[in-house]
Amino acid sequence: MKQQLVKKNQAAKFFRSPTLETVKMVENTIHKYSGEFKKTRLWEKLPRKVMWTTYLLILDYLEEMNHIVISDNGIITHIWNPELAKKYLAKKQLYFDNAKTKG
Repeated sequence: MKQQLVKKNQAAKFFRSPTLETVKMVENTIHKYSGEFKKTRLWEKLPRKVMWTTYLLILDYLEEMNHIVISDNGIITHIWNPELAKKYLAKKQLYFDNAKTKG
């Protein structure tokens, strides 16, 4: 796991970048317990230990990528549908080719 020293407001803090394996583990756990738990309880359900700050970073990433949604009451729900994404990517009218537009 990478560690970077980030200076913010005169205080040095370590920033951990999660591995792809860790991100997938968290996403799979969210998928398994989708709509059942809040952040802390879901963190406790992870098959391996993950630092809290790393876990929160992963949640932010998954939410930004529209893989999860966190409700007003804190319940985490997995919303990513890879089969639907494959269906739309296969449609020719949605295909965009930069080479064609450059002429």
